[in-house]
Amino acid sequence: MTAAALLRERAAQYGPRVLLVTDDDVLTYAEADRRSRELARGLLALGVGRGTHVGLLFPNGSDFVVGWLAAARAGAVTVPLSTFSTSAELRGLLYNADVGVLLAARGFRGHDYVAALGAAVDDLDLQAGQPLLAASMPVLRRVFFAAGADAVDDGRVGPAWTLAALARHGVAVDDDLALAVEQSLAPSDRHVIVHTSGSTSAPKGVVHTQGALIRHLANLNDIRRYTPEEALFSNSPFFWVGGFAYALLGTLVAGGRLVCSNASDPADVLDVLERERPTMVNGYAQSVAGLRADPTFARRDLSSIRRGNLYSIMRADVRPVDPLLRHQMLGMTEAGSVCLVSADEGDQPERRRGSFGRPAPGFEARVAEPDGSECGVGEVGELWLRGPFLMEGYYSRERHEVFDPDGWFHTGDLFAVDDEGLFYFHGRRGDLIKTGGANVSPSEVEAAIRDVAGLTAHVVGLDDPARGQIVAAAVRVPSGGDVDAGDLRRQLAGRLSSYKVPRRFVLLADDEVPTMSSGKIDMPALRELLRAAR
Repeated sequence: MTAAALLRERAAQYGPRVLLVTDDDVLTYAEADRRSRELARGLLALGVGRGTHVGLLFPNGSDFVVGWLAAARAGAVTVPLSTFSTSAELRGLLYNADVGVLLAARGFRGHDYVAALGAAVDDLDLQAGQPLLAASMPVLRRVFFAAGADAVDDGRVGPAWTLAALARHGVAVDDDLALAVEQSLAPSDRHVIVHTSGSTSAPKGVVHTQGALIRHLANLNDIRRYTPEEALFSNSPFFWVGGFAYALLGTLVAGGRLVCSNASDPADVLDVLERERPTMVNGYAQSVAGLRADPTFARRDLSSIRRGNLYSIMRADVRPVDPLLRHQMLGMTEAGSVCLVSADEGDQPERRRGSFGRPAPGFEARVAEPDGSECGVGEVGELWLRGPFLMEGYYSRERHEVFDPDGWFHTGDLFAVDDEGLFYFHGRRGDLIKTGGANVSPSEVEAAIRDVAGLTAHVVGLDDPARGQIVAAAVRVPSGGDVDAGDLRRQLAGRLSSYKVPRRFVLLADDEVPTMSSGKIDMPALRELLRAAR
């Protein structure tokens, strides 16, 4: 099935039911069908078709959903763009992904996208007519900005550069032609280019096809029991694979209801949760951890939440005894979201601590040595993946640069498999610390610090002339907390081999931990901070 066919089917089944709620922005299945059809006609009238790359620069909300579905109905490839992007980052994403049409918000949370685009594209004149012809961005031809809560109508955007103008172009395309275009699409057509977050290297454009991604999400929905009766709350942004595939596309496949919030005030987010009563939650735990500190949290009714991974907002009887005694999930952009998972959501025995479950349907997985030989039970090696739901590849990269001759994708993640076939994470291949001839997994040391002191740590290797590398740890200290590095080192000596115990500690408040615009840890900056400590 294609995304266009899926939308038509869901709109026929569930027309007046809500597909998406983002704060006060509500979109039903019928409205998603109608609004995306109108916008798709506008795209078709301007020559957008199979293979055109349509960029989306929107926060979570109906504008993103309608833009995505309109592009899909025209046969275009959607390119979600990070709302964290600076003008330089935006320039690189647009240029490297060959975006031909950009649909964008005017601003969000202090980001001015009109100004950012002006800085990214030379000689951009938003008062002139379209198409855009700029040597600095040779593929980009059309840009359309949305009105909305964050829009500032300050005269910078002329009438030809609005989504309303795009929709008006659609009067030239009738129903029969629009439907014929949709029916000409195939499940093998490219659907989306999702960029990796760029936390360890420059963002890579990951290409997924329509049918493979939809079938993968149908399988994952079976595992997590996502049915039309469920409502999912997710704080994952739609421009990353967790938000786009696992939350948004997964909801359309399920016929469910997706709940999001862009509010910066914890009380406003809690208002949405109470009002919408989601039954499932998924996303970034750190982003909701602050909700419990809100003075109104204790009186909030969040009893509707029965399942998910945002444990801090779940009631005590559905939270795990210990989060590491619940099966975790491995998700990656290249796998179209989750690739290691378990349907068992209950607390596990101690022997399964840290389990990531088994490969999702449609995925083969193996743990391999550098020479390609398979690791034995309990041995740490690199995770390799293969299967029909894996990405088509990286945009503008040859297949042999991405997959080995047998079709395996080498993830760079270090895992071990136990005698039950369960997978356990041991860090990234490049993160493995080699000290005095021995290998140290940063995740093992981080887990030990969490166990003995209840603290979050970020462990890295630093170059050392005598030992090759030394183990160093940046430890987060809560406000008002008091941590003695010597005491922590002695506690760890009872849990870890001596070569695994960090030789260098830095104690940091949460706001002192260096982060990127995406909110992820800035590892090069963290290493510099640890390197400077003595």
